[in-house]
Amino acid sequence: MTERKTIVYPNPQVLAEAVAARTLLTIIDLLAEPGRTRVDIAVTGGTDGNRVFAAMNASPLNDAVDWSRVHVWWGDERFVAADDDDRNAKQAREAWYGALVESGLMPAGNIHAMPADTRDAELVAAASPEQTDAVLAEAAAEYQRELIEQLGDEPALDIAMFGMGPDAHFASLFPDHGEAEISDPHVLVAGVRDSPKPPPLRLTLTVPMIARSRHTWVFTSEERKAGAVKAAFARRNNPHAPSSYADGEELLWLIDEGAASEL
Repeated sequence: MTERKTIVYPNPQVLAEAVAARTLLTIIDLLAEPGRTRVDIAVTGGTDGNRVFAAMNASPLNDAVDWSRVHVWWGDERFVAADDDDRNAKQAREAWYGALVESGLMPAGNIHAMPADTRDAELVAAASPEQTDAVLAEAAAEYQRELIEQLGDEPALDIAMFGMGPDAHFASLFPDHGEAEISDPHVLVAGVRDSPKPPPLRLTLTVPMIARSRHTWVFTSEERKAGAVKAAFARRNNPHAPSSYADGEELLWLIDEGAASEL
């Protein structure tokens, strides 16, 4: 596993601005590599993620990126209707990339949102666990096919960004739920039923897919996350603290002083 590097920032806002600047600079640097045609990044949702999107929008570096060559993916998604406010993609569109698409700087085809649930509420409520698993499995397979079609038989992301919850989950890989322990390198995307955090149905990249990333960044803030950071740092690949499975060619943890207070 890659050695984890940790940077501690004074507060949540400085953390968000630092992650935003790092993201934009890394995209610019990658696009400058000889022969490079595109950059593929997986983004996250949540409070910290939305702070980062706002900081990216406000940064002068935002104007230096050739967004036509940047493709956006998701590390996980809530499996709900496409227009549901819980969707990470909807939140990211409103907070960040929607303006890029509307202005013509980023083609709409560069946005690779995870599948949404197209069933009506009655069908969702009436579905058996087996039926729900089948629907989730097909949605996960659809996203895996898109990854392979876009990025080749061994797809890898340039940047994979994740927040972390107070239970030490990242993506939609929850403590003792099983998905974090998927080790099959051919399973890149998984469905999650009965998520301990609502909504109950989700899609997520798996640890093997995340670990292929050139840059994997986990960022989180506030003292209420300090116990989770401590658990994730105590040992690697701990199913009680799934963010301990985070890996990549580069593995960075970017946290604020509150989140670092128990280290």
